[in-house]
Amino acid sequence: MAAAAGTSTGGAQTLARGLSALKAVVATPDGLSAQEVGDLLGVHRTIAYRLLTTLADAGLVSRGPDGKFRGAVGLLQLTAGAYNTLRAAAVPILRRLANEVGSTVSLLVAENGEAVALAVVESETSRYRIVFAEGSTHPLDRGAAGHALSSSLPEAPGDSDRLRKARAQGYATSFAEVEPGAYGLAVPIPYPDHSVAACINLITYREELVEQALPAVLAAAAELGRALVEGPQN
Repeated sequence: MAAAAGTSTGGAQTLARGLSALKAVVATPDGLSAQEVGDLLGVHRTIAYRLLTTLADAGLVSRGPDGKFRGAVGLLQLTAGAYNTLRAAAVPILRRLANEVGSTVSLLVAENGEAVALAVVESETSRYRIVFAEGSTHPLDRGAAGHALSSSLPEAPGDSDRLRKARAQGYATSFAEVEPGAYGLAVPIPYPDHSVAACINLITYREELVEQALPAVLAAAAELGRALVEGPQN
């Protein structure tokens, strides 16, 4: 029994190190060497190299000609799975929110320098509807959603005052930056491990609705964050 427990503990430690190595590599576009990963994890280079080669065998990282490891195409399957989980948890919350505030709301994620609409829900109670397609994109430096998503990313020296403000207050607003004549309100979702930058976005032609809907959108983002931590409930 003692041997089994030791094996289990060792396996859990190896898994934890592997996941930490994967996160470090994915977060570094220029790539990391085995030595750099070892330094980050506090382990010998040979241990880091074994972890990285295991990840490479799984198609999650690849080693370039410069000897550094970078994210590989196998990550796309993990990303797709994370997005499916996120979308499934978000849609019921978005539907309630859209009907409560009487406006189109959406779930957006940051992907390759753009804000991508993962889910769009129209209000059933509003007399008019703003419609845009799931999968539509716009730059992260534009619109409430772009700034809310950027506020979820690590701070950088070149961050704008507007981005710093969004990070400080926990939401972002905009006018006519993506949709002509439309106001935007976006609140970042507190994703459990920060692996995905996501936000709930409201878009409306009514300026007063932005302020009126803020408490409901903040509450919806917090609810979605809790749902992601707790997982599916029976």
